[in-house]
Amino acid sequence: MDPNALTQLTVNGETYDIHALESLSRTYPQVDGLPRSLKVLLENLLRHEDGVTVTAEDVRALATWDPDKPVSHEIAFRPARILMQDFTGVPAICDLAAMRDAIVEQWHRPGDRINPLQPAELVIDHSVQVDVFGQPDALERNTELEFARNRERYAFLRWAQQAFRNLVIIPPDTGIVHQVNLEYLARVVMQETRDGRTVAFPDTLLGTDSHTTMVNGLGVLGWGVGGIEAEAAMLGQPVSMLIPEVTGVRLTGTLPEGTTATDLVLTITQRLRQHGVVGHFVEFFGEGIGHLTLADRATVANMAPEYGATCSFFPVDEETIAYLRLTGRAPAHVALVEAYAKAQGLWHDLSGPALRYSSLLEIDLGAIEPSLAGPRRPQDRVALKDAAADLCTELESLVGPAEHPYDEQVVESFPASDPPTAAGTEHRGLADPRAGHPHPSLIRRRPRKPVPVELDGQTVVLDHGSVVIAAITSCTNTSNPSVLMAAGLL
Repeated sequence: MDPNALTQLTVNGETYDIHALESLSRTYPQVDGLPRSLKVLLENLLRHEDGVTVTAEDVRALATWDPDKPVSHEIAFRPARILMQDFTGVPAICDLAAMRDAIVEQWHRPGDRINPLQPAELVIDHSVQVDVFGQPDALERNTELEFARNRERYAFLRWAQQAFRNLVIIPPDTGIVHQVNLEYLARVVMQETRDGRTVAFPDTLLGTDSHTTMVNGLGVLGWGVGGIEAEAAMLGQPVSMLIPEVTGVRLTGTLPEGTTATDLVLTITQRLRQHGVVGHFVEFFGEGIGHLTLADRATVANMAPEYGATCSFFPVDEETIAYLRLTGRAPAHVALVEAYAKAQGLWHDLSGPALRYSSLLEIDLGAIEPSLAGPRRPQDRVALKDAAADLCTELESLVGPAEHPYDEQVVESFPASDPPTAAGTEHRGLADPRAGHPHPSLIRRRPRKPVPVELDGQTVVLDHGSVVIAAITSCTNTSNPSVLMAAGLL
């Protein structure tokens, strides 16, 4: 590591060691023009440079990143922490427990030598069922039922929290994992004490849920991975990755009255799918960012998997600082976040140097209109004003006598956001209804299925095209209070 890169940052009388990118820019002037998300990766390499997993050549390759040249260099990324939800996190904890048994039985070593090397946080939310609703004690009663149903699992998790260092478990009555991460767990800037000195560095994470990306709205770089990758990272193994391409999205204007963050994210999803950002980092910048609340940014960042990006990053700015204060972060920590972001070139400064991106896209917030997702994929956006005509067109294609037998369960099991491959666009010799909007004659017609339903003492019939209200606990709705209220009112 460049010895000049380790410098001190003093905030309100407290001194922190930081791996200064400004020092590195004296050797590599290109550092100043790097996208902010890549600056976070660069600091990570600089801090972990050991000549083995991270070399000086790795640092040089990222510091001199050229958006106009093909990406071919592989780097080792070490996240600051690991975020898990119960469906994927509990198996990881079981593996740690099994490792403890193994070293005791086979090597006669103390089992407590097995611990996560990186801080790991497990939020229990996916298994929770809603048995009681519409009454004041619903949360309390549902929580009691959850503990009663899964007593053995919770006994194991209670033991795990007490037995393992670097592991925090959030109980099931707290909230959805991504919201808990945003409001409570995310630090934006981490601190670690080594040999009596405190080191400050960017908060980064890998999560075992695809929508881990939501925390990028807070300026925290993170994305979803598989359970095995997360477990390896938790045990100190770096994640190998190519230096990513970074698509810059300049936001201008302000959202019109009557539009929501959902309308914005559906438009962004449509535009980015058309642009092509699969495997890219997407980074937002421009004066329009200042007109988006943190909750709006979180909504946009949440849907990165739907538009195919690895993550979508919003830089730290005054809105980020205001949100940290709003959610009760310590004043000293909030001051550190602001000072660190400004010192490292991570602060969103409209008057700062122009940053370089692999490709650029501009979106005018003032042109956003009320929108619906669908009919089949999030990127198939439909303007609300066109919804009636579009619904009629779609129903004409989908409703009618069954012309061909088919397995409806198989057809409807494909992920909505995954476009069909060239080799998989047909099923039993028939066109796949997932593939955008093919001609009606090519789509298997679906039989009518009228279903009588008792509602408030009356019998109503539901069929294709009936308007119903679904649950509102989707990731995008729960990441934004205003959209949550709008969904409830609807």
